[in-house]
Amino acid sequence: MSFTFLNHSFLPAADASLGVSDLAIQRGYGIFDYFKTIDNRPIFLDDHLDRFYHSAARMRLAAGKTREELKAIIAELQQLNQLPDSGIRITLTGGYSPDSISPGQPNLILTQHPLIPPRKDCPPPVRLISYPHQRQLPDVKTIDYLMALHLQPDIRNRGAFDVLYHHNGVITECPRCNFFLVTADGTLVTAARNVLKGITRMKVLEFAYANSKVEERDVLLTELPAAKEAFFTSTSRHIVPVSHIDDIPIGGVARSPGATPGPGVAFGPGMAHVNPMANLFSAALYELVNT
Repeated sequence: MSFTFLNHSFLPAADASLGVSDLAIQRGYGIFDYFKTIDNRPIFLDDHLDRFYHSAARMRLAAGKTREELKAIIAELQQLNQLPDSGIRITLTGGYSPDSISPGQPNLILTQHPLIPPRKDCPPPVRLISYPHQRQLPDVKTIDYLMALHLQPDIRNRGAFDVLYHHNGVITECPRCNFFLVTADGTLVTAARNVLKGITRMKVLEFAYANSKVEERDVLLTELPAAKEAFFTSTSRHIVPVSHIDDIPIGGVARSPGATPGPGVAFGPGMAHVNPMANLFSAALYELVNT
């Protein structure tokens, strides 16, 4: 049986529910954060809680629990569910509204599910499509994923993994990930503004500043054709290389004689995308979360 925490109690997940007047249902108003556990160890928990409380304050939602109280709830949830490798989501809703617009007392929900930890090596590269869009309140991790869900049929129909947002020619982010580019001279660049600054992004930048040239700035769509590498970062996937954005190939490809692309994938047997910086950061991140 899987357990969920709702406001003041632990309940079987199947019995946990919200009333229909909650603003999360009425207006999509709420925030969340998400972190993983590896061998029962919450990874970067304080960083995630910093962002959770920041999002709550920006949305004018009272968390109702102190940091230490929330940590105790997380520990008890882990004890109940016995999932050593997992993802834990903390959700704070807009609360029950008397008129469908006025916020009420927020509802606090914690859920946990199994999660396979990322490996040391990067997964195979994926394709992205681009789309002009700027999220509202981009520094807040809200439950609003309207555009990301609206674009799912387009993503599937074009054989892509996800969408990359841009605004006025400036690349921002993917719906659930931060985007990085490696320029022709080996500089690692990522958006400095109008994005949700992820925890994995933070850890990659900490390592990168100590080991390579880094720029946090506006990243332009026009920079894509000359890029040596591109990848995105997230809590659940760590680092994923990018092979194409729309019809633009990113970086280089090593091929064996006679190798041909497989159907619907970026590269087939005997072919490998060249992404040394992504692999370097992936290995560093793996060591960081497993020690």
